[in-house]
Amino acid sequence: MLNNRLSMPACIALCFCLSVFFEANNALADDTAVAVTTASVQRAPIAQPVRAYGIVAASAANLTSINLPYVARITQLRVQTGQPVRRGDPLFVVQADPAAALAATQARSAATLADGELSRTQSLFDKGLATASQLAAARKATQDAREALASQAQSGITSGAKAVASPIDGVVLQISAGQGDQVQAGAPIMQLAGADRGQQTRGNVMLAVEPSDAINIHAGDEVRLRGLSSSLAKVSMTGRVVLVGASIDPQSQLVDVGANVPLGNSGFIPGTHVAADIDTNRGMHWVVPRSAVLKDEHGNFVFQVASGNKARRVNVVTQIEDLDHYGIDGPLNASQPIVVSGNYELKDGMTVQGAGGAPR
Repeated sequence: MLNNRLSMPACIALCFCLSVFFEANNALADDTAVAVTTASVQRAPIAQPVRAYGIVAASAANLTSINLPYVARITQLRVQTGQPVRRGDPLFVVQADPAAALAATQARSAATLADGELSRTQSLFDKGLATASQLAAARKATQDAREALASQAQSGITSGAKAVASPIDGVVLQISAGQGDQVQAGAPIMQLAGADRGQQTRGNVMLAVEPSDAINIHAGDEVRLRGLSSSLAKVSMTGRVVLVGASIDPQSQLVDVGANVPLGNSGFIPGTHVAADIDTNRGMHWVVPRSAVLKDEHGNFVFQVASGNKARRVNVVTQIEDLDHYGIDGPLNASQPIVVSGNYELKDGMTVQGAGGAPR
């Protein structure tokens, strides 16, 4: 019958064999190269983007407000919001208030009467039947009547219907009164945005940002604008910040930011809702993919591939967070590729190889 128990010498020999096996296996594991993906590293300008939303408005320099210097009733609107107009095109038809029309008629009558009275007084003065003071008073009355008539004529008051024409080439931006409304003297009726056909046209864009982001935005920062509609989502326009608000809007609880963006003949017409990325804190840093930067209890770090395909840990400081990249500072070597994938498995000094199998 076979004895199942091993002798002491056999046990010692077995333990020795197992020890040699595990030591060899661990050595093999240490020498196994980790498959990684790498990328080149370089210093380049990078900025921290701040997201903003807003609306395209016409430049204040190109706005024309249409009003009347007298009380009138709008009897007919000839245009609508967003409609392009040319100089001389009728915008609306008005009927002057009866009191305003009466004042114009009275001014004409007073001027005619004053002219007749001056002529009569001059004739009497020539015959020695009127004094010089009477003639001077007649002349003064005539001058006052003519000035009143000129003022009425300048206001354009007529007793009948009158069509008000566009003074510029442009676009109807806003209509503040409706057909049948009675408008007061000087009240805005319509606003036109002038059509500047120059190549350097710059439209005003009003944006809003979080107060915590506003402190990093300064005049001159680059703005990349795109529309929120599907037709403009892929269209990008670039401009500059010109104004950063110094207070928080009580309604939106945001800070207003004004930007000048050359709109040209793009689809960004006044009233277009837009999104924008404002580049802040622009500077020169090592620009690396976000996946390249790891973090542990000692801080942020990356792995570069040194000579002999060995992973070299480099401690870094993250300065800028872009959409897909970090701007970092640290003692990186521009000639050594940086590990962007597979770095979670690495330790300092480990051997690496490319994802395709070739050592890198």
